[in-house]
Amino acid sequence: MLEPIEVNSLPTRTLEIPSDLAGLRFDQAMSALFPEYSRSRLQDWIRKGNLTINGVQQSSKNRVIGGEKVTLNAEIEEPSSHPEPEAIPLSITYEDEDLLIVDKPSGLVVHPAAGNWTGTLQNALIHHCKDLAKIPRCGIVHRIDKDTTGLLMIAKTLEAHHSLVQQLQERTVNRGYIALVQGAMTGGGTIDAPIGRHPTDRKRFAVQSGGKLAVTHFRLAERFSKHTLIHVKLETGRTHQIRVHMSHINYPLVGDPVYGGRPRLPAGASDKLTKMLQTFGRQALHAEKLGIVHPITGHYQEWAAALPQDFSCLIDELRTAN
Repeated sequence: MLEPIEVNSLPTRTLEIPSDLAGLRFDQAMSALFPEYSRSRLQDWIRKGNLTINGVQQSSKNRVIGGEKVTLNAEIEEPSSHPEPEAIPLSITYEDEDLLIVDKPSGLVVHPAAGNWTGTLQNALIHHCKDLAKIPRCGIVHRIDKDTTGLLMIAKTLEAHHSLVQQLQERTVNRGYIALVQGAMTGGGTIDAPIGRHPTDRKRFAVQSGGKLAVTHFRLAERFSKHTLIHVKLETGRTHQIRVHMSHINYPLVGDPVYGGRPRLPAGASDKLTKMLQTFGRQALHAEKLGIVHPITGHYQEWAAALPQDFSCLIDELRTAN
């Protein structure tokens, strides 16, 4: 049901365009600087003069050179027909007046979209706290894939939202993942390879020379005969970044339906392990750690989430067979 439109004023924000965005169209560069807003909304603000370069209104098509000052003075007109509240259970790791940390289960979509207009994390959040409907994207400032599990942070106030987005842009958020990959690694490393849309399959992403900067650090946690458990730290946060990067170096994630390939079975694997590897129906990826500077207190805080049962049981069975 539609209700009257509400207007939410956001604080004026001024940022410098980093040099690695040089050459992009104005609207493309703004999508990178303000990822919490859609491209269409940013283009609308550019047309209205709410988003300027060095105080001057520009066309979306103009190219940026890096170093310019952009100012966003936004008023968001949003119908209060946000996703409907739904009583979906939330595993809450931490909550105060400004911040919410949830441990997302596998299968829960973060944002409503075609094919998933209900049953999402947004629906659950609005049921948990109705005031989140007043925050852009219900306070969600980053996302993990539907079948990836683990920690997500949600801003409960506009001030907290601004702080968390800024920390993401400055790459100061500590995001730690644990992943099970196919293949026996010999050591950790860093993958610095740009990611963009796949040239022929628009639902996939791939390492491409013209893609966005993407940096992934990884280290070994435990090695098995045909698999390796790794700790992963993100420096950037591109869509499918860990999945694409690990596949790119020929260590795809176990169970990944898009980038994983066929299961690799250890020699002499038991029937139980064989079945577990062949039927693990999602990418073996878990957001296990999250650390930020609290948006209000200014103190650094960090949280951890235990592995979900399906992931931990698979690890136990690999240890048994090792």
